[in-house]
Amino acid sequence: MSARPPLNLGQPVQAATTFLTHPAYFWHVAALVLLGDAVLTQLIIRFVPYTEIDFSTYIEQVTVYDKGERNYALLTGSTGPVVYPAGHVYIHSLLSSITDGGKNQFLLQQIYGALYLACEILAMAIYRTAGGVPNYVLVLLAMSKRLHSIYVLRFFNDCWTTLGMLASVLAFAKKDFTIGSILFSLALLVKMNALLYFPAILLLQFQSVGLVDTLLQFSTLILQIQILPALPFLLHNPVAYLTSAFDLSRVFLYKWTVNWRFVPEETFLSGSFSQLLLSAHALMLGVFLLERWTTKDGGLGALLSRGLARPSRAAQLVKPTSDYIVTVLFTANLIGVTYARSLHYQFYSWYALQIPFLLWRTPYPVPIKLSIWAAIEYAWNVYPSTVVSSGILLAGNALLLLGVFFGDANGKAELKAPVPKTIATKAPEKVE
Repeated sequence: MSARPPLNLGQPVQAATTFLTHPAYFWHVAALVLLGDAVLTQLIIRFVPYTEIDFSTYIEQVTVYDKGERNYALLTGSTGPVVYPAGHVYIHSLLSSITDGGKNQFLLQQIYGALYLACEILAMAIYRTAGGVPNYVLVLLAMSKRLHSIYVLRFFNDCWTTLGMLASVLAFAKKDFTIGSILFSLALLVKMNALLYFPAILLLQFQSVGLVDTLLQFSTLILQIQILPALPFLLHNPVAYLTSAFDLSRVFLYKWTVNWRFVPEETFLSGSFSQLLLSAHALMLGVFLLERWTTKDGGLGALLSRGLARPSRAAQLVKPTSDYIVTVLFTANLIGVTYARSLHYQFYSWYALQIPFLLWRTPYPVPIKLSIWAAIEYAWNVYPSTVVSSGILLAGNALLLLGVFFGDANGKAELKAPVPKTIATKAPEKVE
């Protein structure tokens, strides 16, 4: 714990600077931000009209489920059948039961307001665990107009996946890989976008617990959490469940996309464009894997060789810091968002609370960091999206990703592989 320096109110500038930057005052600033955002959220609920988009369909779908239907293809609403895994159905069945079939809008807004603040608290806890972000940056977490709308004015199911993934990242940051895997799988049980983190999770598991435990985590935790809640649907009609809950071929409508608006619709909807973006996604993950995330372990080849030679032991050379873990997980998610063919407005919740953290892993001056944040936020608030707003979003995401690559892609305290004992004069210290 950092020693808390006194705040000399006789020197207000120095006192304010200390309060807004010193880690010892992190939770003091966080508490003020949360209090202010709680008030703001209630004002939004009170004075901004709710807009129905998808929630009524969620309720219609779970009403069919509540009547006893277990064929996933028949859990339908006004916009079609359920296209999310079983966790989505259970959550909205519960919400339906406690809000009179979704009619109690005030209670729903209070639930989603609490959900929003819970996500914000988890993000703050992640920032504190990883370190390297000034206290004043927390203000950005409360400043997104679009994010407030996604939660308390729209009730999107993405909010629940975000809660699970932020909790998962926090568990991984605290080196609890078992809890992290459980929470990841629970998030995936609500919506498939949690898979964007999966390459990073596999890498971190392999580095930190070894090949055997990585396979066990996948088979006994992640996979089983996907299967057991889905059994009522799998036993009834497995094809209907799997093709609906995990439809990798699903094509989103061009008119709703926030990104790639400058691409002609015919190209946007084409299979070749989809394959191009998927290949670019995989290539960027590979670049980070080869050039950044495994350098502290002597490179990918050396990491794999150690891991395969001693499968029951960690493959790493040096224990990863919490900063490294969070940066890798958030970056993998950002890569997925950047190369996604279609981003609907609710998808902003996937990474909005992560953007400030990643900006402080770039080498850009603070004014540039804030400008990138503002540009991304602006793009997500233009409705309908335009060629210009879509281009700004892509540029903002790309600048953020490049900044992380050329900045602190392994966390601000980048770890180095230990010097071989034949050369070193003393054993290298391992960083916890």
